[in-house]
Parts: sequence; C-alpha cells; structure tokens
Amino acid sequence: MRADRLVSLVLLLRQRGRMTAEALARELEVSTRTVLRDMEALSSAGVPVYAERGRHGGFALLPDFRTALTGLTHDEALALLVAGSRRGAQLFGLGSALASAVLKVVDALPDGLRETAAGAAQRLLVDPETDLLARPVAPEEVPDAVATQVRRAVFGRHRLRIHYAAVNQLPRWRTVDPIGIVTVKDQGYLLARRGSEDRTYRLSRVLAAEQLDEPARRADSVDLGRAWREREVRFRTGGDTTEVLVRADPARRERLAATALAVTGEGTDAEGRLRMTVVFQDARHAEWALWEHAPGAEVLAPEWLRTRLGERAREVARLYGDASPEP
Repeated sequence: MRADRLVSLVLLLRQRGRMTAEALARELEVSTRTVLRDMEALSSAGVPVYAERGRHGGFALLPDFRTALTGLTHDEALALLVAGSRRGAQLFGLGSALASAVLKVVDALPDGLRETAAGAAQRLLVDPETDLLARPVAPEEVPDAVATQVRRAVFGRHRLRIHYAAVNQLPRWRTVDPIGIVTVKDQGYLLARRGSEDRTYRLSRVLAAEQLDEPARRADSVDLGRAWREREVRFRTGGDTTEVLVRADPARRERLAATALAVTGEGTDAEGRLRMTVVFQDARHAEWALWEHAPGAEVLAPEWLRTRLGERAREVARLYGDASPEP
C-alpha cells in the first residue's frame, strides 16, 4: 500500500503544486510524520521533490517532472473524469481506486487537453445530493471492508461468509456461494447461492463479510443480466407482496414509485392521470404508502384497500371535523 501512497503523493504535487506536509497528510489520511518519511523515500528514489521553508513553504516537484499519455481524445478524457463521480464504484468498494486512477489519467494528459477536459468536467454534475424539490437523495452506504471482501470473493471464486441483517430479523451469519454484484439506483445487491437456492442480499444490510479459503460452488460463466431479471420476476410475483392499481397525479409518480417495491405497469387515462400497477411489501405497507400519497393517488383495486383507506379517512374527518379542540 505504501507504493500506492507514494504515487498519490507525486500526483498531488503535480496537479496542485506546492503543498504542506499537513495538507498532504489530511489528503492521504496519514500522519505528518508518515508524509515526511515518504518524501525522503521519494527523494532517495530519484524523484525531484524538494522542500521550501518559511510561512508559504511546503513540498514541491521540479516543474518539468511529469509523464505523458497520448492517443486520448478530449471526450475520452472527459468520460473518465465523469466516471469518477459514479456511485457504483463506491458500492463495489472501488471508490478510492477509481479516484486514484482518474488522478493518474489527469496527470498524464498533455497540458492543453488536461486543462480543457478538467474545465469541461466542472460543467457536469452527476448524482447530486438533492433533487429539484430539495429532497435528499441518500445513497446506501456500504463499508469498504464489506465491499472489498464481497468483491474479492466474487472475483476470486471463493465462498463468502456474511453477517446479514434481514428485514425484521436478528442478524445472523450465512455462508454463500457468490455469483455477482448488481447496482440499481445507488443500491447494491449480492447475487449468490445458498445451498441449492438462489439468494439476493442487499449490501447495505451486510454488517460484516469474510472471504473463505474454499472455492465457491458455482458455474464457470454467468449471464448476470438474465439472473437479475429472473430474481426480479420472482420477487414481484412471489411471497406475500400486495399489488395495487392506482390512479395518480403525474407529479406524484416518482415519489409513489420510491415508496413501493416495484412498478410493474403504467399508462395514462383520457384525463391525463397515471394508471400504475404498484407492488408493496405487504398489506400494511400498501395502506401506509397510499395514505401518505392521498389525495394525489387513488386506489382503484383491490377493493379491500379502498375500503380500509375510506374508513381511515372518515376516522380522521370525525377527529378534525370540529375546528375547535376539546379543552
């Protein structure tokens, strides 16, 4: 890992110019003493790094020290810079590796191309933290240690032991045969087999993971897209899920879909309102979600849910029918 840190030191000095030991330590998340030792190692290896003392001092590289990367177009360089902001790498435990790779690519670009590509990248924002209504977009957080163990087990074809917290269950350890990793709208999933059954595990619910020495019991090749579609179909049609036909204000579409497990069908009626078939985890989930969206979303079916929401509305009307509360 020290070799990676030394490379990062050089690239930081190349792109930012003079930096203090304290600033480098914060950037690399190490101690100032470690930075000083690394600087000595770089100097001993022939890297032209030097120290400037005084109030505005710090470490710097000789101006002409750089590498060159040829054959890369402006759009190719821009694509790499934009890729550095994608969440998929974080869910795979590759966020730091991607950031380091982008740093190296930017440093290696010719001067003119580096400046124009970096300037263009500043004009693009990918996956901001909130939408236009100031609603937070909260991606799932997966600890690097978990993501790394999962990724290594998938690529290394080893069995994996995970401490998993399923919904409404106490966390417990499971040993699985990993197949692949899927990201959907900033949510990560591990596709695996447990015994003879296909399983899907949400990465944010994996509390700890341990790659085992024994080989995974799985096929040599996999069509991950097909495997995901098969799980998606089973998820929508199996278990105790509740399917609801809803007529909704188009402005409610995204918020309604966000509270559901899946949207399996949708269209527009003659009045311009959406007709959506929405799947919820169970009856209680469906009642809660559709009550939250009333009156912007009307349940058309099943009839029992219409009845239950009507009863609930009448209870609320009786409670607040008199504007003056009792003393």
